[in-house]
Amino acid sequence: QVQLVESGGGLVQAGGSLRLSCAVSGGLLNNYAMGWFRRAPGKEREFVVHIGFLESSAYYAASVRGRFTISRDNAKNTLYLQMSSLKPEDTAEYYCAGRDTDYGPYMYWGQGTQVTVSS
Repeated sequence: QVQLVESGGGLVQAGGSLRLSCAVSGGLLNNYAMGWFRRAPGKEREFVVHIGFLESSAYYAASVRGRFTISRDNAKNTLYLQMSSLKPEDTAEYYCAGRDTDYGPYMYWGQGTQVTVSS
């Protein structure tokens, strides 16, 4: 079965950068559309970015557009989220997710990695 494992979270000062990784096992990353989501304490899960089967199809939430970049390394079967110019409001637990269709719900989810941005 497909499993996703996030890593790379941590504590960073406002204006800093982090790169999150999502390692895929049980399937080939090339076969899945992927996304990143985040959830802050007391808030609903929030969409961050989606990437289709081709890297050129990425779609970003307005709140992160221009600061975050999603990419995939199919050779390493790993998805990345490069986060720059981080703000305190980016503080959340970040999750990667995948689906094997062009539409509909994400069917595979990771356990999350915490990102904390200090003021």
